[in-house]
Amino acid sequence: MKLRGALLCTVLATASAQLLADSKLPDTLAKIKPGIVAVGTYLPKRSPRANFLGTGFVVGAGNLVITNAHVVPESLDRDHLEEIAIFYRQADEERMQLATEVASDKAHDLAVLKISDPLPALKLGDTAAVREGQVYAFTGYPIGMVLGLYPVTHRGMVSAITPNVIPSIKSGQINPKVLKRLDEPYKVFQLDATAYPGNSGSPVYDADDGQVIAVIDKVFVQESKESVLSHPSGITYAIPIVHVENLLKNLH
Repeated sequence: MKLRGALLCTVLATASAQLLADSKLPDTLAKIKPGIVAVGTYLPKRSPRANFLGTGFVVGAGNLVITNAHVVPESLDRDHLEEIAIFYRQADEERMQLATEVASDKAHDLAVLKISDPLPALKLGDTAAVREGQVYAFTGYPIGMVLGLYPVTHRGMVSAITPNVIPSIKSGQINPKVLKRLDEPYKVFQLDATAYPGNSGSPVYDADDGQVIAVIDKVFVQESKESVLSHPSGITYAIPIVHVENLLKNLH
């Protein structure tokens, strides 16, 4: 009976903590949304001028943006003045800033962009404190700017802390990039949440205080890339924020 009572207390305490976090999420979201941006490119004579590629979030003194390395284009149409850019909403107006890539960590699929006009920065949390079973929120642009510059928020539980290699069922799926990850594995957070390609670069944060513990990196696709919108797998992977901290240290 004592064991049952202890288990019941644990369950009730966990449920109470989750309810408290849920009640704080609206305030947390209002505080951090101004620092969550869309990332893409801007070309003056293109229609549309903006090309959405992913999500990013502001850190540091407000002039640095974190996103995935795969979100940043490897080449730009410089002849026609194409530039990396971020897009966001401020005071009910859609705004844009040109950005420059100042650091990249392709091994962990991270990149740092620099902007000229500072935006509200998000605080970074403690990767070591993350445990399986904890629930976090993430905010980004799941289907780009189709619905306008209005970031969308989801929640997901850390269902596993696992190596960054998704098992390949067929030998034909194994390529040099996968083999490199097998040689140099690192842990990522697997979330039981539905994210989409546009969520790449979204911050995963504590609903209680808004501290970022990871960056959305990829979505497990169960069929084809084309069907990811209609048949999401509900499995998402995120890069622990410690790798962002290491990348930022190298900037100084």
